[in-house]
Amino acid sequence: MSLERAKEFLEKAGYGDRIIIPEQSSETVQKAAEALGVEPGMIAKTMSFLNGEEALLILTEGTARVDNRKFKDAFGMKAKMVPPDRVEDLVGHAPGGVCPFGINPGVPVYLDESLKRYETVYPAAGNGQSAVRLSLAELEECSGAVGWVDVCKEPAEN
Repeated sequence: MSLERAKEFLEKAGYGDRIIIPEQSSETVQKAAEALGVEPGMIAKTMSFLNGEEALLILTEGTARVDNRKFKDAFGMKAKMVPPDRVEDLVGHAPGGVCPFGINPGVPVYLDESLKRYETVYPAAGNGQSAVRLSLAELEECSGAVGWVDVCKEPAEN
């Protein structure tokens, strides 16, 4: 049901033709990158956090990790992930397919600065075997993002 919900949302927004359904699973960043033939950072990972009893979503580049201090500075609370058994009820999509498209009303969406390293990103499209190819401007527009935040650790130097 989540894929259909996201697909309907994306079609109404004019991005239905960007949905990709790879043959293999895309439920983790690594699997998605392999399935789509892109680098892991280009996967726009959607993370769900608790804000009291409600959820909020933050999209980050695929390899990014949340910095607890930055999160607290941005949101005034400790970063606490939504428990897996509550994600679908609070967000509208199950773990592995969480995305900002067709979510429950009132769930705020934020985009992390880490995404700005890429011109094109691939968030999930409602289930663990889907993605949607979007430019950053398109993601910002169709996600209904409240705004940009900086809540991730700096990338490790290679």
